Amino acid sequence: MFPRLTPITRNIIILNGIFYLASNFVAYPKLYEIFSVYYIGSPFFRVWQIITHMFMHAPLGQGIGLTHILFNMLTLASFGPVLEQVLGEKKYIMLYFLSGIGAYFLNCGWNYFEIMQGANVEEIYSIPMMGASGAIFGVVAAFSTMFPDSKLFFMFIPFPIKAKYLFPGIIVISLYLGFSGSMGGIAHFAHIGGAVVGFLLAKSWKDIIESINSVIE
Repeated sequence: MFPRLTPITRNIIILNGIFYLASNFVAYPKLYEIFSVYYIGSPFFRVWQIITHMFMHAPLGQGIGLTHILFNMLTLASFGPVLEQVLGEKKYIMLYFLSGIGAYFLNCGWNYFEIMQGANVEEIYSIPMMGASGAIFGVVAAFSTMFPDSKLFFMFIPFPIKAKYLFPGIIVISLYLGFSGSMGGIAHFAHIGGAVVGFLLAKSWKDIIESINSVIE
């Protein structure tokens, strides 16, 4: 069902598991307050949260709970190993973390827009963002870009879907959910931010690889 786990992908999954166990069973809710990320203008914001929020997921029994980390890690296990092997460890790490960072800043941009439109500032300041979704959406978008004709099978869909439709699908669905306010509690614009960064990085690397191959040929 899943490709064999490669070193970086495996370590990311292990770290997420460690953070989740520690956050829920060792120092709850303190670690959520320290490592989840807040809007950049919030008094609760700390610089390290830009990275650490990627290892935090919804607490057990709250919101989507355990499903949050399970879905993210299963998705990473499905798409990550192939990219890690093709791009190499350094580029793969760049892809993952830059996508997560891009997700955070686009979500901040959306929060700023909401504030300018009269949203409750205190609420925006006090609600943290957490999860590896932005980074993983970047990985999925990168896979879609580098292997556009790969055929993928998804649960409940009886026919294969080409990977090239994943990136535009992410953007359209996330834009709709974000502007409509559907599925509250999910940072849809963070998903877009991660996917856009993943697409841009993969596109630039793919173009370089193709240009080198054409010169060699």
